[in-house]
Amino acid sequence: MRWTREDIESLDRKKRLNLINSITGIKPANLVGTKDGEFSNLAIISSVVHLSSNPALIGFIMRPSTVERNTLDNIKNNREYTINHVASGFQKKAHYTSVKLPKEHSEFKECGLTEEYINEFQAPFVRESKIKMGLSLEEIIPIRSSQTSMIVGRVEFLEVEKECLNELYYVDLEKSDTVGISGLNSYYTLKKSASYPYVRLTEFPPENWDN
Repeated sequence: MRWTREDIESLDRKKRLNLINSITGIKPANLVGTKDGEFSNLAIISSVVHLSSNPALIGFIMRPSTVERNTLDNIKNNREYTINHVASGFQKKAHYTSVKLPKEHSEFKECGLTEEYINEFQAPFVRESKIKMGLSLEEIIPIRSSQTSMIVGRVEFLEVEKECLNELYYVDLEKSDTVGISGLNSYYTLKKSASYPYVRLTEFPPENWDN
């Protein structure tokens, strides 16, 4: 099937939402942990992206703030937050953190996940996650065309379970049981299919394209 821009814009709202949200493929499933005084908050997101290794910067997209966004408010106020990989063993619990609860009700407690504090970091980590990131807010970049924002954070802390890290410090997402998201509610397990070298002109093209 093929669609022009006019075709897409004339689609039923739900069909358009599903199509555009899933057309980009598998995205990482992560939980963002924040704190507002005594109240902790946990929200699933699928837009985490590496921005820079030096300085170490990670970004993610925050949906329009036309309604109350506890996660965004907490990040603005406290300037610290966590990003935690979602594994298949708790993906259903992670998914249900998308419920719109009053800020007095923690998604950790309501969804059966464990709040964890490490190295005096103010924001809560997810104990069940094998890969955890602690970040400080660097900047918020408004995206006017969609009324969304990119939240840019500097990596202040990392925790990766040993079996998920090779000798070159490459994170093995298959061993961590990390899952991906397509669209808003479909989850996929990740399996490593290959590993290739850094491509140099002197080594191009490869001897064999088939493997």
